[in-house]
Amino acid sequence: MIIGSISENKHFEKRIAITPDIVKKYTSLGFEVSLCENYGSHLGIKDEQFKDLGVKISKNEIEILNSSDIIVQLGMLSDDKSGHINENQTLIGVLNPYDNKEKLKILIQKKINLFSLELLPRITRAQSMDILSSQANLAGYKAVVESFANFEKAIPMMMTAAGTVPAAKVLVVGAGVAGLQAIATAKRMGAIVFATDVRMASKEQVESLGGKFLTVEGSENLETEGGYAKEASDDFKKKQDELLSETLKKIDIVICTALIPGKKAPIIIKDNMIDNMQAGSVIYDLAAVQGGNTAFTEVDKIIDRNGVKIMGETNILNKLPVSASSLYAKNIFNFVDNLFDKEKKKININLEDEIIEKTLIK
Repeated sequence: MIIGSISENKHFEKRIAITPDIVKKYTSLGFEVSLCENYGSHLGIKDEQFKDLGVKISKNEIEILNSSDIIVQLGMLSDDKSGHINENQTLIGVLNPYDNKEKLKILIQKKINLFSLELLPRITRAQSMDILSSQANLAGYKAVVESFANFEKAIPMMMTAAGTVPAAKVLVVGAGVAGLQAIATAKRMGAIVFATDVRMASKEQVESLGGKFLTVEGSENLETEGGYAKEASDDFKKKQDELLSETLKKIDIVICTALIPGKKAPIIIKDNMIDNMQAGSVIYDLAAVQGGNTAFTEVDKIIDRNGVKIMGETNILNKLPVSASSLYAKNIFNFVDNLFDKEKKKININLEDEIIEKTLIK
């Protein structure tokens, strides 16, 4: 069997789905690996490195799409590329079924097997395949680094003969994987860290990292069976607004990570809250692409609102593409390894396997 991958639009996506160390794992399963020319050159990976591992390098992306039994990508292929996938081929990636319904419907009608890994169930057996967690971890770290770089004061407390510089105060909104990594990173760099989340289960995790968990009085546990946050009631939102309004007056840096799967990101940091923040404060909004957690977030721009910088990027992982590709490629391989019947040397779409059943787009 052949497993292949072609280049993404490098302006929007610098990560790759197959790295040299993962090629060895695919070949050990009996796969031939096919990649396009200059597949990893922008990450310092030369075609020769892949060739030395037995990879077939082609100048013709259409040929790779036509001949591969399994195609692994970061995101959904463009219309002109997806049209070259044929019946019984398999496409694996982050296919975003909420936004790509019509495109995916066409591919399903062509009897193409489609697996979208952001739909993985939150079970122990799927952890090694969990692209959301591996990538969110890096995003949470990088959001802190970027916001600190745009903050014009020191982060840790510094005591000098001339006086003391107080530690920066950081608020992390949303204590999922990205939020927890943001807390850990900010603490390591000497900040005083607060966090808030609608899921009460996150309180212990926040505190274990040295953060202070801010709780809305009479909090309800707004968590789905899959472990994600769900939409709050109007009463909860009102109490949360009151808590945030007071807290933000004393905060220097805010890291926003709040998302609801399949929906627009909730506006958590309101206009009046930002207006009451100290000039020089920074908000980094990881939810920018999904609409943002503030009313002023604009993708790939730094907005100045009365001296408060509001930042958000299309793809923050483009600033960590080597690390992100390494983790993503391992996640993808682990999924393929689970999907592949090693005796019959073909994929086995076993719908009794929860991992396969949940990620298969029907």
